[in-house]
Amino acid sequence: MNIKHQKTKLILDLFEEISAIPRCSKHEEKICAFFLQWAEKNGLQSKKDKVGNVLIKVPASAGYEGSGAVVIQGHMDMVCEKTADSPHDFTKDPIRFVYDGEWLKADRTTLGSDNGIALAMAMVLALDKEAVHPPLELLFTVDEETGLTGANALQADFIEGKILLNIDSEDEGVFTVGCAGGRDTHTSLALQYEDAPPGFIMARLKTGGMSGGHSGININDGRANAIKILARTLMQIKAEFGLRLADISGGTAHNAIPRDAWADIFIPRDNFKAIEKTVADMEEVCKHEFKKIDPDLKISVELQPETMGKRPLNAVDSARIVDLIIALPHGVAAMSTEMKELVETSNNLASAKIANSKIDIVTSQRSSVMSRLDALTWRIEAMARLAGAQAASGNGYPPWQPNLQSPLLARCKDVYRKLFGREPHVEVIHAGLECGIIGDKKAGMDMISFGPTLKNPHAPEEKIHIESIGKIWDFLVELLKSLK
Repeated sequence: MNIKHQKTKLILDLFEEISAIPRCSKHEEKICAFFLQWAEKNGLQSKKDKVGNVLIKVPASAGYEGSGAVVIQGHMDMVCEKTADSPHDFTKDPIRFVYDGEWLKADRTTLGSDNGIALAMAMVLALDKEAVHPPLELLFTVDEETGLTGANALQADFIEGKILLNIDSEDEGVFTVGCAGGRDTHTSLALQYEDAPPGFIMARLKTGGMSGGHSGININDGRANAIKILARTLMQIKAEFGLRLADISGGTAHNAIPRDAWADIFIPRDNFKAIEKTVADMEEVCKHEFKKIDPDLKISVELQPETMGKRPLNAVDSARIVDLIIALPHGVAAMSTEMKELVETSNNLASAKIANSKIDIVTSQRSSVMSRLDALTWRIEAMARLAGAQAASGNGYPPWQPNLQSPLLARCKDVYRKLFGREPHVEVIHAGLECGIIGDKKAGMDMISFGPTLKNPHAPEEKIHIESIGKIWDFLVELLKSLK
């Protein structure tokens, strides 16, 4: 791959080094140790807080010693998603880079450019002798992807800077100045098992081939949810032939739209051929519904030669689970009345899994209006209670309210115009960012988020536009130079 922009090559080399270290959410120990060792090796002060957030201090360039510190912020964890045929083990295998024309992607896994590219860019900046800048604080947080818990645990005195540059947005030429808040709900239901009715055999029903994606960025694309498609198919089989549910699994992360799901079901042996026809008909219906956005959607059923020691749930619990998944909302709940085309409130039916005689269903709600976030959460909790289940919702994180009069925003727009001769776009997004939490802890913080162009984060199709990395680097360097 011939990369003309010199700093882009350095950034990608370091990104590949980072990508060889396991860093799935909640498992950032090795990447944390890597950064502390890297800081020590390069003579930079560093520290780690009790949850694993890392801060590395970079001295000011000559002439900038009296300037206030600037925080360069990104998160160390990544969403670990892969295709069904990928042998990748996220606990030990390096991410394998694949260069595809203007884009960099991975071999059947998420790339981790969300947010590894920010970490690599900060590392290059820290050692660059040509770039001039105020004192820098490189703030690398943990566990952003499963609830922004690293930012939530951050103590206000961990950082000193009052300007924060978050490099976690996904469109070059776009400045993000606000985001939604979010909250997760876990719904659990204890289950009762019994022997299979006479003449019933076990089969596995599978849904897959869906594109999934980021539940904040892609929720308004109308992409299929594999768990919802599975529940619709189960409902159809139950209505026509009867079934008993034995097991179910789908979804992997609270902020990823489920791409695959399966259920083990006990069905009447004599009706299997007819059930195959019902499943094929449902696949045709769903492929038609999602033909523009998920053309590779698949639904299949196959007999299991053995039950693998599984027994079916009783009829009441089987029906209760299907009804609950059918009833739970997924997708956009409300569009903003203040900003055109902005999703205000949404829900992601993120995962469903039976373990230890209990089903656990995770939903992830987002909204830029806290009262709407509360209302949607209450609705989901009420559905759980009506199904005889228990629901527990977390505290979540607040929205980041935009400040369109921000001096930092005005400076960023001016720098961008001078560099590239065009006006940047300013937006509020539906995805969650750590800025809202950090700004809530640090009074007077002026913040902005930007980054190179990424497509399909949180899905194996994730890719980053190579040329945009150099443009973000040039912008970052000029912005820091202006902050004397």
